[in-house]
Amino acid sequence: MSGGEVAGILVAVFWAILVSFLAVVLVRLAQTLRATTKLVADVTEQAVPLLADASATVRSAQTQLDRVDAIATDVQEVTSNASALSTTVASTFGGPLVKVAAFGYGVRRAMGRGKDAPATTEQPSRRTVIVGRTVPSARRRKRKG
Repeated sequence: MSGGEVAGILVAVFWAILVSFLAVVLVRLAQTLRATTKLVADVTEQAVPLLADASATVRSAQTQLDRVDAIATDVQEVTSNASALSTTVASTFGGPLVKVAAFGYGVRRAMGRGKDAPATTEQPSRRTVIVGRTVPSARRRKRKG
């Protein structure tokens, strides 16, 4: 055997090893591609119903939001009507009620002075109720001053 033949055999052996290595790599790559294809198919099968459910949920939420919006509008209208009614009642009855209360107070005060002695400069002793006790007015003035 000459040197050229040995070199040819070595090149053939290395070429066979390289081809075998590439064949193994291609087989594994094919298996990976098959597994990836199956995974994508499974994800697609599961994703389509999930997307349909999500779409239905969003539609339902939109319906509920429309209802809440309608209710909020009605509540706002009722509130404005109640405010208008309150203003009307206050303006209608407020003035006369204040006048009646003032008149009643004046009558009570006048009746109270008529029963007692004539009006004097001496005022009755006032007491303040603090947590169930009465405190004379003199003690109250000391606290303030």
